[in-house]
Amino acid sequence: MTAGRSGTQTGPGPDRRRFLRTVAASVAATTGVGLLTAADAAPERAAHRAVRRPHGTRPLFLGTYTSKEGGGTGIGLAGYDTLTGQLTATGVVTGVADPSYLALAPSGRTLYAVDEQEQGAVTALALAPGRSPTVLGTRSTGGAGPCHLSVHPTGRWLLSANYLSGSVAVHPVDRATGALGERTDLVTHSDPPPGPGQDGPHAHQIVTAPDGRHVLAVDLGNDTVYTYRLDTTAGKLGPSSYATLRPGAGPRHLTFHPSGWFAYLANEVDNTVVVCRYDLRSGRLTPGAPQPTGTGPGTSYPAQLLVTRNGRFAFLANRGHNSLTRYAVEAGGARLRLLDTVPVGGDFPRHLAFSPDERWLFAANQKSGSVTVFAVDARRGTLTGAGAPFAAPMPVCVLPL
Repeated sequence: MTAGRSGTQTGPGPDRRRFLRTVAASVAATTGVGLLTAADAAPERAAHRAVRRPHGTRPLFLGTYTSKEGGGTGIGLAGYDTLTGQLTATGVVTGVADPSYLALAPSGRTLYAVDEQEQGAVTALALAPGRSPTVLGTRSTGGAGPCHLSVHPTGRWLLSANYLSGSVAVHPVDRATGALGERTDLVTHSDPPPGPGQDGPHAHQIVTAPDGRHVLAVDLGNDTVYTYRLDTTAGKLGPSSYATLRPGAGPRHLTFHPSGWFAYLANEVDNTVVVCRYDLRSGRLTPGAPQPTGTGPGTSYPAQLLVTRNGRFAFLANRGHNSLTRYAVEAGGARLRLLDTVPVGGDFPRHLAFSPDERWLFAANQKSGSVTVFAVDARRGTLTGAGAPFAAPMPVCVLPL
């Protein structure tokens, strides 16, 4: 979600390019297989033409639950073949409790994970060439059940959402090491009141808008998206506005169109998606009418939306229906047109992610313990399965680099 951010470099900076190339050299030296860097892949991201592509592997991280039966023992490590999409397990990072969501620092040098427990926390891990990630430390989020986090585009602040307590937290990031400092803010959602059938607020996501000036928090329990301004000196969230969905919608995940003028909401409870107009000056969202997911009557627990970088297609994960809905994005981002649904090839697709060049789409299927991979046609928006599912213990987040 870097497109349209004012004053922010949208491509990989020089430091990050050097770091990724160092990692690539290390991988090549130890395995004999070259690693395709983000800089090397840049021309392919734009075209997806039928040309010879460099063959190599790139790293991929998997979030899971460590406290649930069938879960993993930590953050899963894997590599994916850039030519075939095939996944290969490479290890596990232990010492992180219930790392159900993961995020990468803009520098590419630090990985962050939630610790989705009653006493919620966030953990930082250092990434270095030729070595397994190293735990730098853990900080309390001040709430229960954190289920989402993201890094502010400056790389100086980590934002997290506490699902069970309906609050959002801010932690400072050390510029040199990527380690986390003590929490600088904690905001609990109290207004408007919870929606029908909800026992209170349930913050499910917190992200920075493409303009870089506003932070948006999606609350499933209150049927509301809150907009804040982040004080990038003090690490404090200042309320700006909020947008309330229809009662019982249960908004879960928000994704921006590359233009920055529109955002799309997946509503978990009423099984709909909503196109929202976004005002760059105020940060206010204006939700449109709910739209179907193509999964039929009843709820299918929509989980997440992805939008292609060219702004032409959107994909939605449907956990109950075990499918991916395809939408054509029209009118410059103002309209979603339902195309069809594609079987995901697993049970309960919890999280989706593109590879950096958007050639591959990965789906983490929680209940079947698998990750399925699809080749993405950038021109037509079609999805083609890429081989057999990859076995992984209760994958709930997938992060390809």
